Amino acid sequence: MKVAVIGAGVIGITTAYELATQGHQVSVFERNGAAAEECSFANTGVASAGYAAPWAHPGVVKHILSHLWQRDTPLRISSPSMADWRWLWQMRKASKPATFARNRASMLRLAEYSSHRMRTLTDTLNLEHERSQGFMVLLRTEHEIKLMQDSLQVMRDAGFSFKSLTADEARGIEPALNPETPLAQAIYFPDDEVGNCRQFTLLLKSEAETLGAKFHFNTPVQPLSNAQPKTIRTSEQDMGEKFDAVVVCAGLASAQIVRPLGLRIPLAAVHGYAISAAVREPLDAPRSGVIDEQYKVAISRLGQRVRVTGGSEIGGNAKRHDPASIKTLYRVLDNWFPGAARTQDNVQVWKGSRPMLPDGPPIVGACGISGVWLNLGHGASGWALACGSARVVADSINGKSPDIDLQGLGLERLHLQR
Repeated sequence: MKVAVIGAGVIGITTAYELATQGHQVSVFERNGAAAEECSFANTGVASAGYAAPWAHPGVVKHILSHLWQRDTPLRISSPSMADWRWLWQMRKASKPATFARNRASMLRLAEYSSHRMRTLTDTLNLEHERSQGFMVLLRTEHEIKLMQDSLQVMRDAGFSFKSLTADEARGIEPALNPETPLAQAIYFPDDEVGNCRQFTLLLKSEAETLGAKFHFNTPVQPLSNAQPKTIRTSEQDMGEKFDAVVVCAGLASAQIVRPLGLRIPLAAVHGYAISAAVREPLDAPRSGVIDEQYKVAISRLGQRVRVTGGSEIGGNAKRHDPASIKTLYRVLDNWFPGAARTQDNVQVWKGSRPMLPDGPPIVGACGISGVWLNLGHGASGWALACGSARVVADSINGKSPDIDLQGLGLERLHLQR
């Protein structure tokens, strides 16, 4: 079949590759000048099945409100629109225990499958990207331990592997952790990993090109037409190119692209920050990746660099950097790994907009319109879910039953079926 993929981030590239391996004629359309230029550019690199969880969890509203006016808040609400408030209200409704457990199980199922697929691709294609094994959640207080229990129970029920560690055990795995920073407990995922998402995406793009996939950069597409939903137009005057199938993987732009089809997808731009700096002293740097649960700040070792990400922001200007959010990243890095990175010079500061759905899981699969498929809304877990989502969509388009249960990953849970 002749298939169009809209978007060339990690979601779009993995989708294009999987389709190409199944013999389809693939064309990828991307508004930027290269692959992995937006959310996939400088994310934390954490490909953790265990930590791929909905933001909408029991106690989330109280947690957000308790931090809003703090200096080091994990979430800022800046000049929100009415759509942002609606999204927050939907997130609140999805934070009920039963809803959270269902969505957490859906994400865990997809993330485990994705992890296996990522390793298979990396090993069979010899994709030499920066990566390291293991991921750890750092819990500063007993209160944070309590808040983690619902999520941990879902993992226990699914038979997922993780370890609860004392502070001393955690420092045995990550010796550079600052002993002066309070650490009540750590949750360790030994089978998860940290990797360079952008490197992986660019390497897989080359593999897709080898299989015949064509890439059209600097080529934004028009919203899909209800009359001809499988026609791709690159301008209002363009008569368009017809395809047998279209897969929408365009991040935040996806909602606008499918809107004429009668779909109102509640995607929100949750902006996040990242700083990347060269390792100053390897013994003072993390071996793999950790996340500070209180501030939702992740610290990862990517080759000879340390990357710190966090500072989520709803509303506001995607181009404007909030100094307080960036200071929080430096402060949390200094809390856990003082002196690990050369933060005085040549620091890359980045802000990206993660496309998030209010309840957590992405939308993966058919949209109710013949020939149009969705692979979007992965939010902060895009890197962890990409390879599995791509394989599921490609198998579905090919008429093959996916290897995992797709319950909870479709439009029906958001009542958006056309």
